[in-house]
Amino acid sequence: MLDQKDNLLSSYNYELPNDLIAQSPTNPRHDAKLMIINNGLDDALNLSHAKIWDLKDILKAGDLLVVNNTRVLKARLKIRLPGGGLGELLLMEPRGDGQWLCLGRPARRMRSGDQLWLDTSSDNYLCLKVIDKDENTGGRIIQFPNEFSSRTEIANLLDLCGEVPLPPYIDKDNFSAHEEKYQTRFASKPGAIAAPTAGLHLSDELIEVLKNKGIRIAQITLHVGLGTFRPLEKEDLSQLHLHSEWIEVAEETIRAIINCKEDGGKVLAVGTTSVRALEAACLSGKGILKPFKGKVNLLIKPGFKFSVIDGLLTNFHLPKSSLLLLVSALIGRKRMLKLYQNAISNKYRFFSYGDAMLITPESVI
Repeated sequence: MLDQKDNLLSSYNYELPNDLIAQSPTNPRHDAKLMIINNGLDDALNLSHAKIWDLKDILKAGDLLVVNNTRVLKARLKIRLPGGGLGELLLMEPRGDGQWLCLGRPARRMRSGDQLWLDTSSDNYLCLKVIDKDENTGGRIIQFPNEFSSRTEIANLLDLCGEVPLPPYIDKDNFSAHEEKYQTRFASKPGAIAAPTAGLHLSDELIEVLKNKGIRIAQITLHVGLGTFRPLEKEDLSQLHLHSEWIEVAEETIRAIINCKEDGGKVLAVGTTSVRALEAACLSGKGILKPFKGKVNLLIKPGFKFSVIDGLLTNFHLPKSSLLLLVSALIGRKRMLKLYQNAISNKYRFFSYGDAMLITPESVI
């Protein structure tokens, strides 16, 4: 039963010591801590502590992990501003015909009609044009030259000129050191501006062990964008709307899910992005999981009825974020806050490179 506070953004806040914000992943990846939530009682923790490597013993043959195969673009570009000086563009999403929604810095110096210059080599600059301001996000619509009209061509340009857009709480002294650290082992489809971070825990060694045990892996695509990490601002969550993100749930993945459930296995999402992609595809099929490709802006918060997933592997998320709302929808807000305090007491590492929580099928309320 929902509490009145479940619909207030301020009810999803907590205090985190700075030294618990992870600055790099564990090495090996599967050595990260894992908090296992054992049942769905809201008034008791009923948890245990393990390592990601222990998933090989926790999961059972016939279970299915659903991972996000998006690849993080090197989406941060340094550009020269009109009249001189340097600025930055962060590519957010394509708008068609070579236009991209970008967050600009300093935005006040990027007015409609302005030309921005991107250094592609010592003697070669590309001219980018500011088309307009996007009123919904405060970003800028940027026109790239015609030869960069497709997502693949843009990805190639970004590989040449861009930097990985790390979260603001990660030390950026050495961008190149993060180029592979900030990608999952499944990252094959360029398009994200942030990593689906739960997947960072799955090392090649663990993936092989899981497959040998009979645990299957299926893939979806959700290109993580503004809708995932943009700070929430509305206190009344009934008025909250997320920015849309592009997803693809293929027929092959749907067959794997159906077969898993028919065989008595459990469907476990790796990361909140996998949850949103699967549940959005099911909603688009009016309660039947069908192939889906397109944009979605599904907000999952307490009161949401899950139709596809049975459990979730997820990181520890920022206060007052849409990701905390999703976790609370699975296990309850009050219990989520208690579990986070337990994680802080036990020195778990938080956010993108941090440790993880396994919400088992038995713990879902």
